Amino acid sequence: MVFGFGDKGITIRDAHFPGRPGIDSYGNGGFRFADMSHRGSLLLLPSGVYGWEQTEDDPLTEASLERVFAETGIEFLILGTGRQLRLVDPNLRAALKAKGIATDPMGTGAAIRTYNIMLAEQRPVAAALIAV
Repeated sequence: MVFGFGDKGITIRDAHFPGRPGIDSYGNGGFRFADMSHRGSLLLLPSGVYGWEQTEDDPLTEASLERVFAETGIEFLILGTGRQLRLVDPNLRAALKAKGIATDPMGTGAAIRTYNIMLAEQRPVAAALIAV
């Protein structure tokens, strides 16, 4: 997507950070990590951190986790489902399991704490965190 005049427009790209930082804090609809802040939900994957168009009201589906399914090197997916625990649809859980990914849903705060610990232990973890 390009905004502006002529060939001097601004290019808007998907939010992406190419590292594997832990999450420093969360709240007010976003997250802080790597001395930066992001408003909205996040996917933390082996290839980096991505903005994620997911809210507490949206269903968790294979389509909403498309980027997770496209990644390699994930054995655990921590799902931060918002303010409260939300169960994972059995079909989605089965699709993740078929790809060799175990999933554990929990509130976003607990998911961040769990992700940071597993990341520090250098485990093959990813996280899908819904902003609160």
